[in-house]
Amino acid sequence: MSETNPQDVTPTEIRLDKSKELLTVSFQSGAQYKYTAEYLRVYSPSAEVQGHSEAERKLQYGKSGVIITAVEPVGNYAVRITFSDGHQTGFYSWVYLEKLGREHGELWATYLAELEAAGKSR
Repeated sequence: MSETNPQDVTPTEIRLDKSKELLTVSFQSGAQYKYTAEYLRVYSPSAEVQGHSEAERKLQYGKSGVIITAVEPVGNYAVRITFSDGHQTGFYSWVYLEKLGREHGELWATYLAELEAAGKSR
């Protein structure tokens, strides 16, 4: 398996749509991904959501109506996304955003299964 070239995961464009429900990121590799606010919120890289290990990860639920209220650069490697529920502690690195886009199908299916198992809803 080859490693991702860090330059390939540098965004060429980050665009928030007018509804603030969809963030589109285009990468130098040519890949382009569209992320819903809900998807980005439930997969926030923050310690508040992810914990400090897989065992500490906290299932996020009730986030289907969340929107993105701000997207701010963090150096040359990430963005901080602020959500309408007040969450803003995660830094979404370029590598993490690329992974969320590339693995969307699997991650979203896992999330929906975890919600169902916990008896929670989006």
